[in-house]
Amino acid sequence: MLRYTLMRLGIFVGCSLAIWGLVYAEILPRGLGDSNLLWVLLLALVVSAPISFVALRKERDRASVQVAERVERTKASLEANRTQEDLADDAARAQS
Repeated sequence: MLRYTLMRLGIFVGCSLAIWGLVYAEILPRGLGDSNLLWVLLLALVVSAPISFVALRKERDRASVQVAERVERTKASLEANRTQEDLADDAARAQS
């Protein structure tokens, strides 16, 4: 999961630098007033999202499998705890 996040962040940073270069070279507009940084970041987000979607498909699938396995382990642990609590409660009621 961390690997996917870092790869996605790397793509975003690369797009940000590329777009900043294009804005600095005046190929792309600078934005309105003092909004230049916000313009570059928003445009980088819009450009990096589809690139990440295509380029990181396999890594995203691996990360989703890890997350699903972690969720299943957590569910099993919660169910085991719930069963132990029910058994302890039943035993306490039987002793009363």
